[in-house]
Amino acid sequence: MSQSSPIFFMVAGEQSGDLHGSKLIQSIKKLNPNTTFIGHGGDRMQSCGLEIMNHVNELAIMGFTEVLKHLPFMINVMGESLEKIKEIKPDRIILIDYPGFNLRLSKNCRPHGVPITYFILPQLWAWKENRIKYFHRYVDQSLSIFPFEQEWFERREVPTNYVGHPFNEGLEPKLSKAEFFNKHGITNEDTLLALVPGSRQQEIDRHLMLYYQAAQAIKNKIKNLKIIITKADNVIFNLPNDVIIEPDDIYGAMKYSKAAITTSGTASLECAIMDTPEVVCYKLSGMSYLITNIMNKSPFISMVNLIAGRMVVPEYLQNQVNQKNIVDALLPLLNDTAERKKMLGGMSEVRRSLGMPGAYDRAAEAILQRT
Repeated sequence: MSQSSPIFFMVAGEQSGDLHGSKLIQSIKKLNPNTTFIGHGGDRMQSCGLEIMNHVNELAIMGFTEVLKHLPFMINVMGESLEKIKEIKPDRIILIDYPGFNLRLSKNCRPHGVPITYFILPQLWAWKENRIKYFHRYVDQSLSIFPFEQEWFERREVPTNYVGHPFNEGLEPKLSKAEFFNKHGITNEDTLLALVPGSRQQEIDRHLMLYYQAAQAIKNKIKNLKIIITKADNVIFNLPNDVIIEPDDIYGAMKYSKAAITTSGTASLECAIMDTPEVVCYKLSGMSYLITNIMNKSPFISMVNLIAGRMVVPEYLQNQVNQKNIVDALLPLLNDTAERKKMLGGMSEVRRSLGMPGAYDRAAEAILQRT
């Protein structure tokens, strides 16, 4: 294969991976416009030039019991991936997060001899440390987005390139605050509360009604409170019409809100980047929680707290996710209190630790140098 026209097989299995993948494709194309991309991703990656096989809406499965239900489908996706890799003989495979599938794919690709880059490394420092063996045996290049992550992997003899965190660039609302408020009939006298329930249907089903009930309880205590809910394009929910639904400008909903109730994941870090105080929650199925609780080594569930190494934002897991806990933690954040000021200070520290802008460009350059 000519190095002037490389072919990359890419795998992103979630909405956040689709975002990272699309930005990475754009950066690679800036350096080499003749690159071809084939694999699994979402609308963003497809719009940037990925020839898509399976969409992230089909692949975004989380939790032990949920994965078991979809096991035949995922086995089929694995088989199709290996057949495509065998057919096109890509110059490199680029894996983005999604470790349950991607680490197995790295092992199964071994007979094909294709070098593998892993971008957005799995959080082995939090749980399933034994998966480090996949990096020793099958992954050719590891690109880290956290400084502490690079140190962790290299202490375990995995050469790792720290490229900086992607969220230090490009997380901007589509509309100005005035435009956003005008769009939704919000005034400067209103207090805006964002509900960020997640991008998977199972997350919506477990979290959104609890968030809504907590927000209604807060509405009785905060004058002129308006509730805005961010909606991923692949989820369905029905709520009374006393809330604002925002499917298009999710970063606007985060940035222009006084505070947020957030489902743990990418969104919790995005809120910190937007300087929006938050309460972070997460619920799993009973079996998934039991397994995760046994294997998890981290004291935190929120990426904000993991990066800070201390409790910056309140977080609630499983049965702790209830109306009282959410309301008690959120009320001080909706007013100019010492709790709010302290959280904003912690978020500022987290942002400073994420490095300089340009993570996607540095990742693209590192990948092309090895191709």
